[in-house]
Amino acid sequence: MDELLPISYINQYAYCPRRFWYMYVEAEMIENVHVLRGVVNHEHVNEPGYATTATGVVAHRRVHVYSHALGITGICDLVEEDAQGVLAPVEYKQGQLGKWSNDQAQLCAQALCLEEMTGRVIPSGAIFYFGSRRREPVLFTAELRGATESIIAAMRRVVALGVIPAHTEQRARCRGCSLYDVCLPTETDLLIAEGGVTVTHHRKQ
Repeated sequence: MDELLPISYINQYAYCPRRFWYMYVEAEMIENVHVLRGVVNHEHVNEPGYATTATGVVAHRRVHVYSHALGITGICDLVEEDAQGVLAPVEYKQGQLGKWSNDQAQLCAQALCLEEMTGRVIPSGAIFYFGSRRREPVLFTAELRGATESIIAAMRRVVALGVIPAHTEQRARCRGCSLYDVCLPTETDLLIAEGGVTVTHHRKQ
């Protein structure tokens, strides 16, 4: 594999392949309140280093991980290590637990990287949501692992093909998207309906 894809883009692709294209291939990033809040929250958790809690759990912060087998790399906000040496990645997210599994796929990818790097089995992790102030446990089931690997493979196909994915059919996801004014899903639909135009977009050279 020529390049390692950033783990954070797994979340974007799982939410909307077209959003992934704009952010990864075309480097489009527009900051709205949702994005800014996430940046501010992460400033408080992304200091590198480690500490040991009262219960004996070692908390490793801002851990660089990678998987050459899957072709991904990224940063774990937090990796906890208990007294038995069991590792558990923890991801910090703004908002609350949503209907979709994009956050879980991103966390699972971190676990797959850690397993390749350490040779240890990682059964679970957690996602802390700032909006609800709750930590949600995530089990790395065979189903979630398979779905995560499928997303990564799909990302690589999209990049290799060099053609922008279609707009998502789940238009509820467009509301609040920071790239709505770049993507223009409603306007594109009207253009196609009125003129029978097929809109395609190839990768920038």
